[in-house]
Amino acid sequence: MPGAEAAGGYGPLEEIARNKVNVKKVITHWPDMLRVAGSLVTNQVRAYDLLRMFGSEDRPNPLGAAFIEYGRIAKTLHLLAVVDPMDDTYRRQMHKQLTVQESRHKLARDICHGKKGTIHQAYRDGMEDQLGALGLVLNAVVLWTTRYIDAAVAQLRAEGHDIKDEDVARLSPLKHKDLNCLGRYNFRASTPSAGALRPLRDPDAVDLDDDDDGAED
Repeated sequence: MPGAEAAGGYGPLEEIARNKVNVKKVITHWPDMLRVAGSLVTNQVRAYDLLRMFGSEDRPNPLGAAFIEYGRIAKTLHLLAVVDPMDDTYRRQMHKQLTVQESRHKLARDICHGKKGTIHQAYRDGMEDQLGALGLVLNAVVLWTTRYIDAAVAQLRAEGHDIKDEDVARLSPLKHKDLNCLGRYNFRASTPSAGALRPLRDPDAVDLDDDDDGAED
């Protein structure tokens, strides 16, 4: 906003307008920045190694400083969209995304129920496997829930119920009130029939415990 700067201030945005983007640094190192981005996308280099290459947090090298300036451009656009008084679409999208992320984290905490989903042991070999297993189970739960949500919606529509697409779009496979994360689990190799699902429960029937209806873990 050059006009506002020339006038001596940014009005209501004065408190967040603390720095200027050094575009010259970005232009100077742009070819190297593109090469770095390409190496990252093609998995030729790890993000961790890139951070080390950019120097320490206190004293980044010139290429790292150029990426910092480039990041300030995105941050500026983000702040302008957030404070836009004429359009709250961006703020609504942010809130929706935060809600989805928190639902995902809550599901992960409930699955990894020990110590509320945190690992307190000192670092040791295999900890990555624990976290990887948690991610695998989490994805399996989301897939299982998604398939049954689709089946339930399809059955309701087949029975003549008016199910609107905008209502279906608001359904989330991260809701897990019916998921029992405690108990004993039996993992065995099997080859389920293609597309086979359990019969859907009758919403008008009396709720039964798993032990009463013969359901298996």
